[in-house]
Amino acid sequence: MKLKNTSVCLLAGWMLMACSGGGYEKTSNGIIVNVEQQQPMDVRKVKVEVMGEKLIHVSATPEKNFSKAESLIIVPQKDKTDFSVEESEDAVSVKTSEVCAIVSKATGEVRFTDASGNLILAEDEKGRSFQPIEVQGTKAYTVRQVFQSPDDEAFYGLGQHQADEFNYKGKNEELFQYNTKVSVPFIVSNKNYGILWDSYSLCRFGDPRDYAQLSTVFKLYDKEGKEGALTGTYVPSQKSTAETLVRREDSVYFEHLKSEDLSKVVNLPEGFPFMGSQVTYEGEIEPMESGRFRFILYYAGYTKVYIDGELVVPERWRTAWNPNSYKFAVDLKAGKRVPLKIEWIPDGYVSYCGLRALSPVSAEEQNKQSWWGEMQNEIDYYFVYGEDMDEVISGYRALTGKSQIMPKWAMGYWQSRERYKTQEEILDALKEFRKRQIPIDNIVLDWSYWPENAWGSHEFDKARFPDPKGMVDSIHALNAKMMISVWPKFYMTTEHYKEFDEKGWMYQQAVKDSIRDWIGPGYVGSFYDAYAEGARKLFWKQMEDHLYPLGIDAWWMDASEPNVRDCTDLAYRKALCGPTALGPSDQYFNAYALMNAEAIYDGQRAVDNDKRVFLLTRSGFAGLQRYSTATWSGDIATRWEDMKAQISAGLNFAVSGIPYWTMDIGGFCVEKRYEDGQKEFNRTGKENADYKEWRELNTRWYQFGAFCPLFRAHGQYPFREVWNIAPEGHPAYSSIVYYTKLRYTMMPYIYSLAGMTYFDDYTIMRPLVMDFTADTKVNNISDQFMFGPALMAAPVYEYGARNREVYFPATCGWYDFYTGKYMAGGQQLKVDAPYERMPLYVREGAIVPYGPEMQYSDEKPAEEITLYVYAGKDGEFTLYEDEGVNYNYEKGQYATIPFTYNDAEGTLTIGDRAGEFPGMLKERIFNVVKVSKDKPQPFDAKAKGTVVKYDGKEQKVKLY
Repeated sequence: MKLKNTSVCLLAGWMLMACSGGGYEKTSNGIIVNVEQQQPMDVRKVKVEVMGEKLIHVSATPEKNFSKAESLIIVPQKDKTDFSVEESEDAVSVKTSEVCAIVSKATGEVRFTDASGNLILAEDEKGRSFQPIEVQGTKAYTVRQVFQSPDDEAFYGLGQHQADEFNYKGKNEELFQYNTKVSVPFIVSNKNYGILWDSYSLCRFGDPRDYAQLSTVFKLYDKEGKEGALTGTYVPSQKSTAETLVRREDSVYFEHLKSEDLSKVVNLPEGFPFMGSQVTYEGEIEPMESGRFRFILYYAGYTKVYIDGELVVPERWRTAWNPNSYKFAVDLKAGKRVPLKIEWIPDGYVSYCGLRALSPVSAEEQNKQSWWGEMQNEIDYYFVYGEDMDEVISGYRALTGKSQIMPKWAMGYWQSRERYKTQEEILDALKEFRKRQIPIDNIVLDWSYWPENAWGSHEFDKARFPDPKGMVDSIHALNAKMMISVWPKFYMTTEHYKEFDEKGWMYQQAVKDSIRDWIGPGYVGSFYDAYAEGARKLFWKQMEDHLYPLGIDAWWMDASEPNVRDCTDLAYRKALCGPTALGPSDQYFNAYALMNAEAIYDGQRAVDNDKRVFLLTRSGFAGLQRYSTATWSGDIATRWEDMKAQISAGLNFAVSGIPYWTMDIGGFCVEKRYEDGQKEFNRTGKENADYKEWRELNTRWYQFGAFCPLFRAHGQYPFREVWNIAPEGHPAYSSIVYYTKLRYTMMPYIYSLAGMTYFDDYTIMRPLVMDFTADTKVNNISDQFMFGPALMAAPVYEYGARNREVYFPATCGWYDFYTGKYMAGGQQLKVDAPYERMPLYVREGAIVPYGPEMQYSDEKPAEEITLYVYAGKDGEFTLYEDEGVNYNYEKGQYATIPFTYNDAEGTLTIGDRAGEFPGMLKERIFNVVKVSKDKPQPFDAKAKGTVVKYDGKEQKVKLY
């Protein structure tokens, strides 16, 4: 290895070992600094490893030696990076050509600078802590690491969460996996660096404390003014014979099922009939200190919260079996009593409500970057630097693995419902798409296609699916693909369960407790241990034997959190999903979905390395992208606020380094008023107010979904096929069909973005802060985003809205997609948003290729591409093409055509085609349409422009 700036004194320093004052040793890829401990839980050793020119791995431990456990998320790094080591009186530095990590000899604290010595990030003084923890005989540490953070910093990532938070600066997020919540321990700063926290346990970003019961944060007073509790009033449904119940509540903590009786909720009054009831918790709270109190509301049913007479949480709803949480903050003064009122309408026989709080911390402390992990061998994180956010995400993928190119059909439209109950239903739905000439590529078979008592058998119920192979063949004959739901769950009566169990690869707690699920009379089962290598191989082998021969195209890996049982507290959830083959579930709590995805990806590629793997999983973790896996946002609700929350959730998930994300368009769990609205419409043919709203909600959601990496509708009744939402001729129907067809016309653009995710580590769905980092006004804009480099989408998420505010980022101008009208950047405008259209804009300098109208993604080659060029700035775009279904692109079999626009000259250069692949078009036509301030052009895929016949050789075209 070549070393730079190395002196004789430095060489002598390499020989120092474990002495006081910062002795260090050099390793093959970095250094280990030995720190003199003052207390047993102080850091003893700090390791700095060079992973790349801009990638540094830091580990810290109070032990004599570092753990030898291998990372689950980091892939082997093939290339070695040159670095140098320098020692000063109080620090040891590791330098690459791009960054420097400086370790204090006295404390072991690390700071990072660029090559010029400018500070990028620094660990906070005394910001590192270790507390011993022992679980099931395994010893480890509860750890915390705090970094300094300037006031103008912003943080993004952490996966996908549902509280509609975007910039995590000064906020708290608990990282665990649950239905609708996907935690990825990676954050990206607007200062162009990232931190990847290598932990698989429960983690917290921000305040490391758990939210506390109200009585520990406030003095409580009931509505009569008596200290010690709030007043809980339980008013039963008018249909019930029960009496109103009033009792004092020293907490509002009705969040979990009892582990000993899963039919009851902890702390709720026994025997009270909650369905149709109205519950109020009210009184006063008196803060014990002044400052900003942070609250978390846990809710199912309809819930509102008032503090000091102000509605701080407008009505929110979630289905009873799948509660949600929402966070808010209120400034309060010590000793000043203020009214608190929670209005709760439970929406089920078992329902949930909880309100907890955090006492204030100083703004300075809250605004630091803080990581806490419940059970780790040591502190372990990766510092990733870049010139921009794209480069930071590229560094993350260098560490955790490349994102595969998804099969081209996956970029098209997917239809799903919960659920197609028969072979006839799924085929009839697909035939109706073809009959109506509405494009579709993928139809999905959700859960329960198996016999009722045979979950995990991978066998079809012959009464409902008499010919599974014929069904799949029929789908293929209709030029569509089929995805099927596969769970890591097995009833104990199945042969597959027994195969796992005899090897010790089944989680046992659910069986021991005889937990019965919700199907029929209830059946006992559990989940397999995906942390065991042999179990992963067996899981795929069972799929290979029973499902793969049918010709199924893709796998829907449901409940991969793993969700052994809904609505239990974290302690019982850990008991249900462990111990794992690697150790206690406390330590391996969050990475199950990654291990499960590995099972299918490695398994299928071993069987057929010529067919692209495609997985969709309800959970995820750092590194998921390397297994050709996308994530969807789980069983979200059908509310406008839930639609809005998906925008921020999807954007943060994208910044977490995993580029393929989707959601249930229309929401999964449906409010009963919408169900009733459709039933009334079916009965009378009349559209009531609720059904009218349902149609508009779905219209707006489809508009948004067309500009997500994957475009997919799914949910409970009412059904989501467009003709089940509205009849042909209705504006909802017209809009949904318009955007579905537009999606297919955009396929050359979209598939080029897919190529960029692999070759350039690109991110398809992009918060504005990625492309306009210097414009600080975009730091907190979570309801607009870029779809690739050209298009800015601004979804509408309010009922009845026919306009909305849109911010046009500075540094470039913008064109209205539908009219071609130009507007300057750096301004906020109220723009039109008619029912059938979502505000959509094109960036100045953009080049966007559009292909032919199609009914499925490979119906016809793009022999003629309409190429829109938006004048005002220089621009470039590269068209990417390959075979769309196999892995030949990994062998170099693909082609690119570069487009470059020179605005001053008004010329477009279509460059030489590079590369080739079987079936490639050798000749084609480009129909070039220029849009400018003086010559606005609305989008029209059939617009007449300058025609260029292209044979793969460079051509320069003058555009007028």
